[in-house]
Amino acid sequence: MKIVVTTESGQPVQEVTSDAKGTWEVPVEKPGKFKVTLDVSTLPADLQIVGGKNVRTPTVYEGNPASVLFALQPKTAAGEEPAAPGSGGSAFWERAAQLTFEGLNLGLIIALAALGLSLIYGTTGLTNFAHGELVTLGALLAYAFNTGIGLHLIPAAIIAVILAGGLGYAQDRFFWGQLRRRGTGIIAMMIVSIGVAIFLRYLFLILFGGQSEAFAQYNAQPGIQVGPISAAPKNFVAMGIELIVLVVVGIALLRTRTGKAARAVADNPALAASSGINVDRVIRIIWTMGGAIAALAGIMLGLSQNLKFTMGQDILLLIFAGVTLGGLGTAFGALVGSIIVGLFIQVSTLWVPPELKSVGALAVLIIVLLFRPQGILGRRERIG
Repeated sequence: MKIVVTTESGQPVQEVTSDAKGTWEVPVEKPGKFKVTLDVSTLPADLQIVGGKNVRTPTVYEGNPASVLFALQPKTAAGEEPAAPGSGGSAFWERAAQLTFEGLNLGLIIALAALGLSLIYGTTGLTNFAHGELVTLGALLAYAFNTGIGLHLIPAAIIAVILAGGLGYAQDRFFWGQLRRRGTGIIAMMIVSIGVAIFLRYLFLILFGGQSEAFAQYNAQPGIQVGPISAAPKNFVAMGIELIVLVVVGIALLRTRTGKAARAVADNPALAASSGINVDRVIRIIWTMGGAIAALAGIMLGLSQNLKFTMGQDILLLIFAGVTLGGLGTAFGALVGSIIVGLFIQVSTLWVPPELKSVGALAVLIIVLLFRPQGILGRRERIG
């Protein structure tokens, strides 16, 4: 396929031909807005552009590559209408199965991140807007050990998770814990967390750069077919790891002394303290666990897409949606809510444009909360 790149004013830049995988690259001398045109006469005979538009106008910023995508689909026969959603065609149900699998994968990643956020909120009452940066931190630490030092991704990921857990402990030991002891209000701490998020985000930009990167291993894997579902082997392994971690954390909360203490602190900190529970120690364990789980979520997200300094910020709204939908402060609610959000985001593209998939998920959040304000697994609370 031939791609023609020109400046916004029409000055030619370069003509390129895509490779066998459909990828191509055009270097530009300076940033600006460009016009990218796909020559439809060079498309394979059985393919056509989704929507029929073969022109894109990306803006390229200095040091930050721009991605230009042309979505293709099988060409229908002359006079034949594409199968309508819900028409019962096998292609529709195969696509529905594929999107359900992808939604479950996304939902488990969101659940990992949301679990830590929900536990921190449950034990401290803090809505931590910097939690997305903990997700980014885990991915960037693993990337640094993987490509910077040369470790294989698996040991690099383990080290990154341990370091992120230690940084989570240090956050509460030297920062959030100090604010609590000084009597800082929850609203003030929430605003501070927004400032921490902005600081960390641009610190990542300085250290990592604005470009997108990928891990050295498991980057490009051929897909395998399992029934109607096609996915890379890394996706099945990642989902298995995510499920194991979520189950282990759930069992720990229900069965271990620390888990029971955490639930007691979340229910009533004053009563927990009066019964002999070291509330500060429990909160620091939760921060350590939250940082480690968020880092693992970032690594898993980096496996399914490229790494960039805003990756945590990009899913933060979905994390909050999962936590709120499941019930604020409930770990199992965060799991249920996140899976619902992930599934709805992907499956909704059967009927809505992909650009609006996140909007639909948030619309479902609003509708559910209108009828059940405490969330799916949350408890009613009396105010006043």
